[in-house]
Amino acid sequence: MRILPILLFSLLFNPFAQAQNAYEIKANIKPFNKGYLFLAYHFGSKQYLIDSAKIDANGQAIFTGAKKLQGGVYMIVFPEKNGWIECILDQQQKFSVFGDTANIVKGLRFEGSPDNTIFADYQKKSFDIGTAVAALRSRAGGATEDPATKAAQAQVKQLSLDMQQYRNELQQKNPKHLLSSIFNLLKDPEVPAAAQHPGGKYDSLFAYNYYKDHYWDGISLADDRLVRTPVLQGRFDKYYDEILPQASDSLARYADNMLAAAKPSEEMFKFVLSSLTDKYVNPKFMGQDAVFVHLFEKYYLSGQADSWMNEKYKKFIFDRGYSLMSNVIGKKAAELPMVDTLGKNFSLYALQGPFTVVCFWDPTCGHCKEEVPKVDSIFQAKWEKEGVKLVGVMTDGGKQNWLNYIREHKLGGWIHVYQTEETKDKIYKAGQPGYRQLYDVYQTPMVYLLDKDKNIVAKKLTYLQVDDFMDFKKKSAKTP
Repeated sequence: MRILPILLFSLLFNPFAQAQNAYEIKANIKPFNKGYLFLAYHFGSKQYLIDSAKIDANGQAIFTGAKKLQGGVYMIVFPEKNGWIECILDQQQKFSVFGDTANIVKGLRFEGSPDNTIFADYQKKSFDIGTAVAALRSRAGGATEDPATKAAQAQVKQLSLDMQQYRNELQQKNPKHLLSSIFNLLKDPEVPAAAQHPGGKYDSLFAYNYYKDHYWDGISLADDRLVRTPVLQGRFDKYYDEILPQASDSLARYADNMLAAAKPSEEMFKFVLSSLTDKYVNPKFMGQDAVFVHLFEKYYLSGQADSWMNEKYKKFIFDRGYSLMSNVIGKKAAELPMVDTLGKNFSLYALQGPFTVVCFWDPTCGHCKEEVPKVDSIFQAKWEKEGVKLVGVMTDGGKQNWLNYIREHKLGGWIHVYQTEETKDKIYKAGQPGYRQLYDVYQTPMVYLLDKDKNIVAKKLTYLQVDDFMDFKKKSAKTP
């Protein structure tokens, strides 16, 4: 009479029972009967391998693991890594998948996973409608007034509506399914009709603000499953590249809002912060590195990313952060503790002029040899007459090479300076940042433009861009 309770107790506390697999995916994909299949997942726009399984003589490979996988869209990758089939991993992580490379969509079947059966049915529906639309569009390429063209266009429109209705019904029946969340990522906000705009007339600013403010409606940034899908990165990039105002302070503010919304999900927070970092550590537009500096000071220095950064990535982030903190557009330029060609001490702030151009260069650098004479030409022809000061800073190449180059190329009117070894050692021993860090000089030539008060107004531009920027600033100053 006491046997059953003892057996139950032993099963509940059996160490071997506790070691059961948290996930078990049995994959049988024709025609593979040897080698390995691989399990991979999406993270933003990238894909990472997470597991591998040997294919047995019956064509089956079994992925197993003691730790449950994070929810998302996963890929079972073929032995030569030249193709894959997708599946959903969420609550159901023990199932079988059957596929055939001869027809990946039509041959896809799941057992033991209702979530993936819904996913497979959706893929087949999407494939069928997509195929029909492609065929109709090829027929609709004739004259606009042609009856066949009109009929084909009407059918394409109807098929698109059918697909949307299918998605809507799927979401209504399965509101917690990952597909429902993915569909929300694919939707654009519907801007109200003109009748609902202020004054009853279409207002482009209202439309823009509505679209921007409702861009993430229906999308939970606390849903970490979305990180492991192939669609989140595209929506994220569109938001920051096309929707938001591109001023660095605005971008930083929206970044903070998104990171706050993502904070409940460690994976989403990691995705948002790393994606913002990648976007602004070397931005497309001058001055947007201020967004990275903001992220560095608020999130990286405070340790909020320590749990997922490896040492290599951490070193990169901190090196770039400390290098950019001192040369954000609008900040005062750092003093340059250097001497001129005669050994006299130089002071950047002692220079008087409407603008100061600082050119970091190396007389042995091939690119410098091409660009420095061009900088000199525009300086002699235009800048010097306008009172612009031009400071040339030798970064490498040796003092004698530097002096020879200045003399041979007649770089007159410049203020040529370099840092002595004694000064460099003194700065290092004091634990202070050198000019390379303060100006982020990682390549040459590198040009900075400072205003009359030595505020950084432009950096890392070509000499022609610097010239255009000065002209723009002068015109702006004259405009009432």
